[in-house]
Order: sequence, then structure tokens, then C-alpha cells
Amino acid sequence: MKPVAIFRHSPTEGPGYFAIFLEQQGIPWTLIAIDEGQAAPATAADYSGLCFMGGPMSVNDPLPWIDPVCALIRDATGRGIPVIGHCLGGQLISKALGGQVTKNPVKEIGWGKALAEDHEIARHWLGELAGKAGTVFQWHGETFSIPPGATRLFANGYCANQMYVLGPNLGMQCHVEMTPEMIATWCEQWADEALSVADQPSAQTPEQMLGELGERLPVMRQLSEQLYSVWIGGLQR
Repeated sequence: MKPVAIFRHSPTEGPGYFAIFLEQQGIPWTLIAIDEGQAAPATAADYSGLCFMGGPMSVNDPLPWIDPVCALIRDATGRGIPVIGHCLGGQLISKALGGQVTKNPVKEIGWGKALAEDHEIARHWLGELAGKAGTVFQWHGETFSIPPGATRLFANGYCANQMYVLGPNLGMQCHVEMTPEMIATWCEQWADEALSVADQPSAQTPEQMLGELGERLPVMRQLSEQLYSVWIGGLQR
């Protein structure tokens, strides 16, 4: 089986639980470290799927790798190769497929809830979780529009577009890939950003995030496993 290519845009925003899940399913993967200067491949033909992780930059920044990555996403979509994106990754997919990325009304940081849609496509992706509130982890200040032809899966009062699907492609504004180690690192690395907005109901302090980890992470893990299980069903084996 061809590997899943996982694109990392920032050293501390790695594959997390997504890679663990792939390994549990016996699915090979390879890391493409954009943050270390690795170039995006010219074609997706050598991969069974593409996964894009998060990052502190904006897809609207004049970075040299943004356009090649968007072209790669379009190439994968044209070949029927599934693409999945977490936060910045979901924004990249939206931009590549005709959506827009803009400033969100508020920053969302920490544990939160998002309400799942309840329609046929949502039930396919979410199973029994369709129509229910799901636990997610957030760290973003921008938001994507739903690309033409895509369908929204999750929303909440702070960010209307939390997740969408388009065929076998899944774009997420939230971070369902988190591990305890990633959360601890982010809380240390970006503590000032979190504390600067912690008085808002859409954000938490590092202390709150870490204090709720034991309760929240297992619940979110059910969501991530459900989503990832459906997504790998589209891999080109």
C-alpha cells in the first residue's frame, strides 16, 4: 500500500494521534516536514492519502510553499486521493478548493464543544455522533468558508464552520489529533497568547486546558477515531 503523506508546518504541530491511529490500522505513512524546508511533491500519485497538520501561520501569508501545497491538494482531489486537514490543514484544503480563509470573530483556544449536523452525509461520517455535541480542542484565530460543493459537519457559536467534507476529503478547524504531550507543549509554548484572551468565553488558560485533559481527551478520542475510520476507507490501496 502506498503511504499516507503527512505534512508538518510547525515543529510542535506534528501528526499526534492521527499517526498513532494509522499505525494501529497497519497503514504506512511518511512525514513531509515543510517547517524544515522540504518541498511539496509535484503530484499526489505516490500516496494513498494526504494529511495536513496545523501551524501558527495563515494560508494568506506570502509563504513560498502555500501555492504548491494548494496545487497538490487539487491534484489529489482530481485523482480521487482523499485529503484530511487539521486547523491550518483544513484552511489549506478550503483555499485550494475554492473557499476563503478570514479572521474569526474571536479566538478559540482550549477545550470546547461543537454541534454535529444531522443529515445523510453527517450520519455517514459520524455514525451515532451525528446531531450531538462533540468535544473538540481549539487553537485558532482564523476560519475557513465551506468550499463549493462541500457539506458542513460541525458548528458552534464561536466559529460557524468547524468541519466539512467534500467527497472523501475532510477539513477541520479544530484539533482532534491532540495527545497529552502536544497539549502540554502548546500550553507552555503559547501560554502568553492563551492568557491574553482567557477572559473570553471562547478561550481557556493553560491551567484549565491541562486540568480538563483527563476528562475531555477520552471523549474527543471517540470522535477522532470515528472520523479517521471513515477517512481511511477512501485510501487508494
